[in-house]
Amino acid sequence: MSHDDMRAGRIRRAPENFLTEGQIADVTKGRRDFLRKAFLTASAAVAAPGVALAAKGEDAILNLPPWSTSLGKPVAANPYGVPSQYESNLVRRESPGLTRVGGSSVAFAPLQGLFGIITPSGLHFERHHQGWHDIDPGQHRLMINGLVKKNMVFNMDDIMRLPSVSRIHFIECGANTGMEWGNVAVPTVQYTHGMLSCSEFTGVPLRDLLEYCGADFKKGRYILAEGADGSSMTRTIPMELVESGEVIVAYGQNGEMLRPENGYPLRLVVPGVQGVSWVKWLRRIEVGDQPYAAKDEAVHYIDMMPDGQHRQYTSTQEAKSVITSPSGGQILLTKGFYNITGLAWSGKGKIKKVDISTDGGINWQPARLETPVLSKALTRFNFEWNWDGKPCILQSRATDDTGFVQPGYGQLREVRGTKSIYHNNAIQSWKVIESGEVSNVQVL
Repeated sequence: MSHDDMRAGRIRRAPENFLTEGQIADVTKGRRDFLRKAFLTASAAVAAPGVALAAKGEDAILNLPPWSTSLGKPVAANPYGVPSQYESNLVRRESPGLTRVGGSSVAFAPLQGLFGIITPSGLHFERHHQGWHDIDPGQHRLMINGLVKKNMVFNMDDIMRLPSVSRIHFIECGANTGMEWGNVAVPTVQYTHGMLSCSEFTGVPLRDLLEYCGADFKKGRYILAEGADGSSMTRTIPMELVESGEVIVAYGQNGEMLRPENGYPLRLVVPGVQGVSWVKWLRRIEVGDQPYAAKDEAVHYIDMMPDGQHRQYTSTQEAKSVITSPSGGQILLTKGFYNITGLAWSGKGKIKKVDISTDGGINWQPARLETPVLSKALTRFNFEWNWDGKPCILQSRATDDTGFVQPGYGQLREVRGTKSIYHNNAIQSWKVIESGEVSNVQVL
């Protein structure tokens, strides 16, 4: 690309703090129709300063700033490093009106501002069923019982002295994009897809612990994982996932111990499976011969089908992708070159390709997959695009190495209807209008 092309396109970030306390109250009461108008008003308000800044030129390079002519802060001024004050707006956010109780709610990861595939631990999305605790690791225990030769209780020292593995995997809540099943509900990618993160997890394969306890792998074809939180979150996991060696009893995340809100000191990692099965504050594993039908798999995290039946135990997260920039709430300030970037993932394996459409799905072109491309991990994609200033609709479509192709909303609703909550992996569409404003739309 030419130097002029590279400098032509300029994008204004999405203002995430766009709701007043009064508007939050309206959302809580179910009045969501003003959301998009309020967001576009906020976007328009920040667009003008960006243009003025461009008009000033690059005078800053001609004069040395204060930080170039003075002594900086000393080593270890912050014993534990923190982000720059100028990045303070990039935080997890709770969607207004989503739940009535903070202890049983969601905080969404700011996908629009992240790079690569690793989610910083401090920005990892949160989903709790009865709040979180900072547990004393010296008091935490893991019990293994059921169809085993010897019931055992492990402390953290017992687990952390065993041979460990470290692997990069995505985790996605089964309800991610759940508010979009019937129609457009939220304005930005943080709220449409932000129940998604990807980390390097360190721990001990669960298979090794079960073998140590003498598990009966012939009769015991399921395990029940139980958490130590107030909701006693329990989930059934098929034994074949454990036998694969992929399921980890994890204590590490991104090179350090798990954060408290992510399950410190011990959680289960079940690659490719919806996040609710990644039981946090793991306290017990029971080996059994049949599914346990716990409340959060018999009543919740199920698929409402068009005929009214509930489909259970559909835990694998199928191929999905989303463009994170340009995305809802952002503004393209000028015509010209832009880098379309986003994330793709599949609970069945590796992402094989991602296609991009700039005309609402009429034509598709291949995006560039950035390395590493790992199994059951986020994959970053990029696509070079020149915007001519005309209205357009941006989409991404993922294909995994099993041949599964991410469906459009029309295809998904034909099978699943519109009344579900979980496992929405439809193609996401972002509409760009002449002013450069980007908004969330759906294309059937």
